[in-house]
Amino acid sequence: AGEMVEFASGVKGIALNLENENVGIVVFGSDTAIKEGDLVKRTGSIVDVPAGKAMLGRVVDALGVPIDGRGALSDHERRRVEVKAPGIIERKSVHEPMQTGLKAVDSLVPIGRGQRELIIGDRQTGKTAIAIDTILNQKQMNSRATSESETLYCVYVAIGQKRSTVAQLVQILSEANALEYSILVAATASDPAPLQFLAPYSGCAMGEYFRDNGMHALIIYDDLSKQAVAYRQMSLLLRRPPGREAFPGDVFYLHSRLLERAAKRSDQTGAG
Repeated sequence: AGEMVEFASGVKGIALNLENENVGIVVFGSDTAIKEGDLVKRTGSIVDVPAGKAMLGRVVDALGVPIDGRGALSDHERRRVEVKAPGIIERKSVHEPMQTGLKAVDSLVPIGRGQRELIIGDRQTGKTAIAIDTILNQKQMNSRATSESETLYCVYVAIGQKRSTVAQLVQILSEANALEYSILVAATASDPAPLQFLAPYSGCAMGEYFRDNGMHALIIYDDLSKQAVAYRQMSLLLRRPPGREAFPGDVFYLHSRLLERAAKRSDQTGAG
């Protein structure tokens, strides 16, 4: 399970259910070109995405394919989207602040590097605004950085948002010259559920490149409720037993295995 497969039409998918009589595959893209009796090939690889400095300033989809119309990605490495979170020994306690540039947050509920923070609230209360302001405020701090290890790179994952909203965000970031240290991963509302499910893991893999190379990254998932809804949709189609509100039983594991990947590495493992 978790292996990429390719259909005769060129559409890719991921095998999620392995049963005696059949294999459950979710498709990344349009299913209109798929018909009964089509040949499906194993690719022999787990889903991976491009990562590295070449991603900075780009807008990509959940599979790491650029969607900003600025051509293919240059020099980059590939990283698996699903990896185990670092163990206890590899971590260091949270001791370094992650300045958001918002006085209320930095003084009352300071966020450390390697920490997770939930931004919760009713609709239209400014949750996304806090996140975007944090990215914009890094511009000033990054301009004072003397080395790569002092720069804070930002990854923004937009899940199930309108395309117009994502385009607006790109414009805000580029006008403030904040795109030069940011990566945008977008799985919009019009994208299939499997891509909305995958986007946070892809964004996390891109952020882990910086963490594992002694640098620092801030990742923002906006928002994870939409990922849970996409996962519910997939699970019901795969005939997995539903729980409360029709969510599958492992919906909490879906998020815990993602959020546990955020870590402050120990000095022995690069201090990223």
